[in-house]
Formats: sequence, C-alpha cells, structure tokens
Amino acid sequence: MRILLVEDHPTIALSIQNALQAAGFAVDSLADGIVADLALQSSDYALAIIDVGLPRLDGFALLGKLRSRGQRLPVMMLTARGEVRDRVQGLNLGADDYLAKPFALAELEARVKALLRRTLADGEKQQQCGALLYELSQRRFSLKGQPLPLTAREQAVLESLINRPGRVLSKEQLAAKVFGVHQEASLDAIEIYIHRLRKKLSGSGVQIVTFRGLGYLLEDRTS
Repeated sequence: MRILLVEDHPTIALSIQNALQAAGFAVDSLADGIVADLALQSSDYALAIIDVGLPRLDGFALLGKLRSRGQRLPVMMLTARGEVRDRVQGLNLGADDYLAKPFALAELEARVKALLRRTLADGEKQQQCGALLYELSQRRFSLKGQPLPLTAREQAVLESLINRPGRVLSKEQLAAKVFGVHQEASLDAIEIYIHRLRKKLSGSGVQIVTFRGLGYLLEDRTS
C-alpha cells in the first residue's frame, strides 16, 4: 500500500518515512502543500498523513481541497498544536485521525494500520485468486490455507496484482506501488520480485502471466 506523507520538517519526515517503510508501506514524502495537492490529484494513495503547518498551502486547506473533490481516502493530521479547537477544525474538515507532536513512531504506525483496517472493513474484507487468499484488514496472504511468507516489496507487488483482477499491470505501474517518489524505481527489480513470487506460487495453480510489452496479470489456471 502507498502512503502520502506531507511534512516539512526534514528530520520528522525521514523518521516517519523510515518507520512506515520498515512496516512494509511505500511512502511518498513531500514538504509543500501545493505539490502535495497535485500529487493527491494524480496518484492513487491508500492513506495521507498531513502536517498542519505546511508552506504555501497549510494542512487544513489541503484537507479541504481533498474533501471538496470527493476523495475519501483516510487522512491523519499531524500538528504541534494540540488545542481542542485545532483538533475540532481538522475533524470537521474531514480528517479521520489527529496526532499531536511529539508522538511515538510506534503509536503513529498503530494508528495508520487501524485507519486502514477501518477503511477496508467498510468494503471488501478479502480477495481471492484460486488458492491464493488475501485478507485486506490484516494485509495477509495465504496459499492453500497456509500463510505465504513474503518480503515487503514482494507483498506490494502481489497486493497490486490481486487488487486489480483481470487487469494487466505494467512494470511502471508496479514500480509506482512498490517504490516511493524519492526512491529509485528499478524496473529490473520488478522482474526479480515477479520471479520470486512465481517460485512461491509454484504448484498452486495461481500464476503471474507475462504479456510481452504490456505487463503482468495474476490468474488462476486450475479451471
């Protein structure tokens, strides 16, 4: 899953980005409200973490623009201001959670996961492709009823494929899900992750099919 982090304090932004990447998320980190607004209009995110005190366009204004466009992705607001009126303003504008600085990274990670679980609980709870089952709320794959061990980036690739049944995804689309905007998006690395996933899915009837020049498709070949 891909998260947008909008925080203009470099040290705080890097700490949050590292913590979320270690938890298996792809993170795009931006420091400017206007740039973040453009990113939210052009990219697909599972969640946004927005600091209130941003340059050019503050977090409240950014949130207001997001909600006025009808975008419903969950939003967590970060701020050094812990007053009740600030929390009320953010929540009234459509924020889903509010975390005052300073905070523990473990708490932020737990809140992010809780927001995603809550959002997913309102829709589908699981997705399936043959013997491969994906539980959205837990972000957990199982194959033939057994847990499927995956690295964070293998998980991101397989999530992208199972989330778009019947659709071919290009290397570029997969790379956008796996790598953040400040990471080098290696298309060769996508081939490596696809190769590893094929080995882990071997014998299950679930296959990642290559469409030359187009990309990859997850299919159940047992029927």
